[in-house]
Amino acid sequence: MSNQEYQLEKRKYILGGIAVCIVLTFIVRLFFLQLMSEDFKQNADSNAFLKRVQYPARGAITDRNGDLLVYNQPAYDIMVVMTEQKGVDTLDLCRCLGITPQQYEKRMEEIKNRRRNPGYSPYTQQLFMNQLSVSEISSFQEKMFLFPGFYIQKRSIRQYQYPYAAHVLGDVGEADPDDIEADRYYQRGDYIGKQGVERSYEEALRGIKGSEILLRDARGRIKGRYQNGKFDQAPIPGRNLTLSIDIKLQALGERLMTGKRGSIVAIEPSTGEILCMVSSPTYDPRMTVGRQRGKNHLLLSRDPNKPLLNRSIMGQYPPGSTFKTSQALTFLQEGIITPSTPYPCTHGFHFRGLTVGCHAHGAPIPVVPAIGTSCNSFFCWGLYYMFGNRKKYPTVQDAMTRWKDYMVSMGFGYKLGVDLPGEKRGLIPNAPFYDKAYRGSWNGLTVISISIGQGEVNLTPLQIANLGATIANRGYYITPHIVKEIQGEEIDTAFTRKHWTMADPKHYETVVQGMRKAVVDGTCRGANTTMYEVCGKTGTAQNPHGKDHSAFMGFAPMENPQIAICVYVENGEWGATYGVPLGALMMEQYINGKLSPASMEKAALFENRHIYTPTFYTANEIK
Repeated sequence: MSNQEYQLEKRKYILGGIAVCIVLTFIVRLFFLQLMSEDFKQNADSNAFLKRVQYPARGAITDRNGDLLVYNQPAYDIMVVMTEQKGVDTLDLCRCLGITPQQYEKRMEEIKNRRRNPGYSPYTQQLFMNQLSVSEISSFQEKMFLFPGFYIQKRSIRQYQYPYAAHVLGDVGEADPDDIEADRYYQRGDYIGKQGVERSYEEALRGIKGSEILLRDARGRIKGRYQNGKFDQAPIPGRNLTLSIDIKLQALGERLMTGKRGSIVAIEPSTGEILCMVSSPTYDPRMTVGRQRGKNHLLLSRDPNKPLLNRSIMGQYPPGSTFKTSQALTFLQEGIITPSTPYPCTHGFHFRGLTVGCHAHGAPIPVVPAIGTSCNSFFCWGLYYMFGNRKKYPTVQDAMTRWKDYMVSMGFGYKLGVDLPGEKRGLIPNAPFYDKAYRGSWNGLTVISISIGQGEVNLTPLQIANLGATIANRGYYITPHIVKEIQGEEIDTAFTRKHWTMADPKHYETVVQGMRKAVVDGTCRGANTTMYEVCGKTGTAQNPHGKDHSAFMGFAPMENPQIAICVYVENGEWGATYGVPLGALMMEQYINGKLSPASMEKAALFENRHIYTPTFYTANEIK
């Protein structure tokens, strides 16, 4: 065989091999398309079957006493299969649904837009209109036989029993593309928790979808259930939640905060259960239900008072003098002071040209009366001597790191881990922070304001309330949480574990005595009562942008505490002006289960005492 003949023979085998490879590739591809590919299978099945999703009932939500807060009510979605709706009288359809032809055309274009509707297929059901009531769907249902390709999908939407606790409960809305991409459970038109408990406990609340398989004829008309429902799957309802909040306490807190910006957070110290979480201004959660949800959400987002902001966990404020309790514990544990160590106060702290003012009271005084009178000077001296103690801390950076470790152990500077989305961490500065700010040249006097809860220190109202719970427990806290029980499930161990701080319980007893003194004959006298022993600490937090903020942190009773609380009112000035009286009313409501007639009168006064003009939304926004 000549060389030329050999080359031709070789080329024949190569071309034959290529042809075989191409054929094999097509065979493998067809195998995967027809047998392995779910997309191809769904498109093929859609010619003979209509798989209709059966949505589960979402779990109900109750408060700690069993009062129903959130439940379901029937609603209906209208679905469309694009390949089946030929010959529909669109004008008649629009009249039935109460929409214009322009709205019809716009919605159809949105459905077919694969960028906005990534899962679009002309052979499967697509959402046309959602959340129609029984009255809205009835006229359409009578004439549905005239509109081929249109179907009714039964759903349920949330209903809220009370106009309270919007930030806690959250809301439910249509899943967006990010939600669908993150979890294959969701499809276009599904609902998902957007905020609050509805978001953080979405997986428990949503349940498991079922399905119903219907048989089509050659023209796509529904002929009945496939094999009498043999392959249908019933939906599994979502699990019910019991929240830790007391709705009566929550309602009182929201009324008291009308016309004020700020927060009230109350915790049961022994369990970490949040008894109320008030963020003001707020809104009626029923505004987020139904087809008006988007319009109302836009209305709320444009309100300059920011009612959508959950200030309880997202507001970051200077804690003011409530923070002095944490400083007393640190100084006592580190041996900087003893319970009998006195520091001078001549209307403030004066040293090396630096002055931190203080109000008139007796001096020199030790730690218990210093807490009771909220002496600025005492805590400034304590921080100065801690940061200047070179025998114990070789550098100011070492002292700062030790101080920061105490603060972190008390639940500051990091998220506490509450079971709600959006929690902020606040700010506890550290040595690198000040090294950068002051180029390494700073000392205790430079940062003296942190000793009285000012300067760079920021806490959330939840963290301040948790400080009260920690003191009430004499040295530990349990991570604050809003859900008390999930139906059929054990509570997360993260919400049962005790977090001990770096300070000994004996030092907490000293601080408790100081807080009791503040109520008996100090800055918290407005919270004193003969019904039980209250312990408290005021805070007047300086605000460079306007009037000072009013704060109160306390707990009651002193022994076997039932409630720890933080009240924070923006621009409320002195802690005794708003913080103390509001805190006292809240503690009375929870401990006694009601307010006395005199307290009810006082509550009415504060409900009508406004710092800013509140926005009251009408029934038009709640549909």
